[in-house]
Amino acid sequence: MMLTNEITNLLDKLYNLRGEDSVVLKEMEKERVAAEETKERTSNELVALQAKINELSKEESELANQGSKLMDALSGIDSAEFSFVLERLNIDFNPEELRNKLSAKLPETIDKVVNETKKAESELVSVEEEMNTAITTIEELGIRKDAALSNQAKLNEYFELALNGNINITRDSITSLLEQFDFSEEEQREAAKIMMFPEDALYDYDARIREAESSGKSISEVIAEARDYTKTLTDDLEISTPVIEERNPIEVNAPVYEEYVREEVVEPQVQEYTEYQTVEPVYQEVEPQPEEPVVVDPKEALKALMADCGLDYLDFTNSDLDQIIANYAEDVLRKNVELAKKNNMDLDIFTDNIALLYDKELEDKINRLISVGKAPLDIYLNPNVLLKYDFAGLNNTINLLQINGLDPRKVPLMAY
Repeated sequence: MMLTNEITNLLDKLYNLRGEDSVVLKEMEKERVAAEETKERTSNELVALQAKINELSKEESELANQGSKLMDALSGIDSAEFSFVLERLNIDFNPEELRNKLSAKLPETIDKVVNETKKAESELVSVEEEMNTAITTIEELGIRKDAALSNQAKLNEYFELALNGNINITRDSITSLLEQFDFSEEEQREAAKIMMFPEDALYDYDARIREAESSGKSISEVIAEARDYTKTLTDDLEISTPVIEERNPIEVNAPVYEEYVREEVVEPQVQEYTEYQTVEPVYQEVEPQPEEPVVVDPKEALKALMADCGLDYLDFTNSDLDQIIANYAEDVLRKNVELAKKNNMDLDIFTDNIALLYDKELEDKINRLISVGKAPLDIYLNPNVLLKYDFAGLNNTINLLQINGLDPRKVPLMAY
């Protein structure tokens, strides 16, 4: 079995899962960090909201108590009893007018405070739910990581057995294990064949992995070097393989001509000789065959493009790659990746938000959010707003916030 591109890609994926920088473990760590950040942020928001609710409750109570006392005080005052001193001191004091204003404005003001309190309480419930979800996610990730490490240990055990020629496990054991790593059925069958019947391809790949690992490089760097070696090996093989010229069987003993052999078929002329006879060879024109077109595998082309842009295709599932290919536009993908780099956004924003790679309006939407004061980091942490709206929808939402007297910069992106 040779180290073809298909076998190399499959071994890349398998060996990545064997190392500390396994894409599964990296993804879990990324989820854990995000959940921890959410937990910390929501904890701070809960404290601030609870303080706001307490302050509003106190304000409502003071308005009601002092308003009632003031109303009682004004009700017991007859301005006529103090007309002399009020006129002499030129004081405009009208208890009845004050009572009317108090009766009109006090309930309205208390209602505003009550409504603001309800809004804060509703937001408190939402933030509590978000915090509880983050806590649950952290707990679940701990369990999932333990399972992933157990599966990784089992995968490493299978490979060690295979490389030592002592594999004694069933095909079902291998395929059921790989199914938990989200391998396709075809990949499961091919990987089982590689491990159950190890050949030169596996030994050669493993030798180069171990050699590169001894230099202290990460598994991702090791795999990249192994992939480069395989490509060089394949190129050398293509160069060194002799090209066998296809000829008509009747030309075996014929001399070679530069372009065409004679057009007509000449009957062999037999001449008599004393001891032997010679036969003139028969020549026939051979039409040149057109070259077959080179077929480019879309997925391989996409992987090359992603590598050129700084993306690791191993961070994406096969279904992710198929989704990108279905909406493929090289210039858009390059432009969107460069846009993320320009705004100092980690490229993992695309890992869980595949549609952003082929979103033709991504630059317009990001620039619009930045124009109202949103920081790139805020956008990176809340990519759902980019998926939720097209540019026109996002623009309308921002305009609506401004019409209602809200500052889009201060409104959290998750509330857009």
